[in-house]
Amino acid sequence: MKAQASPSVKICGITQIEQALEIASLGVDAIGVIGVKSSPRYLPEKERRNLFEELCESAPSIKRVWVVANLDIQIILKGIEGSGAPSVVQLHGNESTKLCEDLRKSYPKIQWWKAFQICQKTDLNLAKRYQNSVDAILLDAWSQNSLGGTGNRLPIKWLEKVNYRIPWWLAGGISHSSIDEILSKTKPSGIDASSKLEIKPGIKDLGKVKALLNKIKATRKTS
Repeated sequence: MKAQASPSVKICGITQIEQALEIASLGVDAIGVIGVKSSPRYLPEKERRNLFEELCESAPSIKRVWVVANLDIQIILKGIEGSGAPSVVQLHGNESTKLCEDLRKSYPKIQWWKAFQICQKTDLNLAKRYQNSVDAILLDAWSQNSLGGTGNRLPIKWLEKVNYRIPWWLAGGISHSSIDEILSKTKPSGIDASSKLEIKPGIKDLGKVKALLNKIKATRKTS
């Protein structure tokens, strides 16, 4: 039987250029930087642009993901222009289908992803409404206190039959110890990991990042 392709991997909540480059060298597909000021992983504009610019020069094939939530449209438009711009904008707030569609049509060189905090299984249906408006969907665990990076996990049984028409990413409490179960029962296009790989918010444990990547490669192999 032919080996099944591994899902893409995004490591999110990076705050240091040096660590971004180290993680990029491990073979990840995307690196995320948080643009939500309330997050302990928030990176201001100047630092974000410097990090993305270094990534663009050293690892141009890696997606540079800017995570925002309910941000003023003019700030978003400013943020995607100039040096150190993202290649992906991940909308993690209450952005409407119309806004997402307008952004995607007006700025096709940028990928537009929409993230959803899933509180109950029926919330998965909300994401379906965005399939014609964005380039990818990201499913994250709901939290009363934070938009992401909580370490909370979505129940696997909710995800076993998820099948969107566009790529979908899974986030929420992902680490090398949980990935076997996740990939044995679900088929996400990508895996988004952050808090379970950290020494402290914004600083990753490279050993844990490597362990996750190795597990993903091994888990997807079939005999």
